[in-house]
Amino acid sequence: MNRRSPIIAGVAVVAVALLTVFLLVLPKMGEVDQAKQELQAAQDEEVSLDAQLRALQEAEAQAPETEAEIAQIEQQVPPTADLPGLFRLLQGAADQAAVDFFSFSPGSPAPDESGTFSTITSQITVSGGYFAIDEFLFLLETLPRAAKVTTIAVTPGSTGGEGTTTTTSSTGTLQLQISVEFYTTDSSAGPGSIPGPTSGTTVPGA
Repeated sequence: MNRRSPIIAGVAVVAVALLTVFLLVLPKMGEVDQAKQELQAAQDEEVSLDAQLRALQEAEAQAPETEAEIAQIEQQVPPTADLPGLFRLLQGAADQAAVDFFSFSPGSPAPDESGTFSTITSQITVSGGYFAIDEFLFLLETLPRAAKVTTIAVTPGSTGGEGTTTTTSSTGTLQLQISVEFYTTDSSAGPGSIPGPTSGTTVPGA
């Protein structure tokens, strides 16, 4: 019996050690692992928040430039057709180019298939000398409103008397007729559009 006592005592010590591991050490190790996971999650969230903060700071710094770009786009493609404003732009270009005659016939805004904007197909007629016509085309290309010329025709200009037509060699006068598209983000082509769903009108100029 005395020889077995050390063996029993050793077994008891091992049993106590194992019990201690299962009851104390392993739970603590689990808590440590959980704490590490929570720490990693917190660090990941901190990195994400830091990235969002930098993005917001950059957006704030770029806000004036972005607002200017938005304003420019809204000027090029306004929220309404604004035909009176468009006519003033074209009339100003005609006056600056010093053409002899100018007329503007806007069509009704037609919604695009994408539903994001409407197209205003218009007809413009001007007459004058070669350089005046060339200058008007340049000014049309650089208008604040976005414009796309789809067709263009140049013919000898008319004297306006008894319906006769003279050649460019005698008068140097040309008549320019163009089809041009203007745009608006009013995709409904209804309320807020001018003329909206109604037919286009012709606005002649001197």
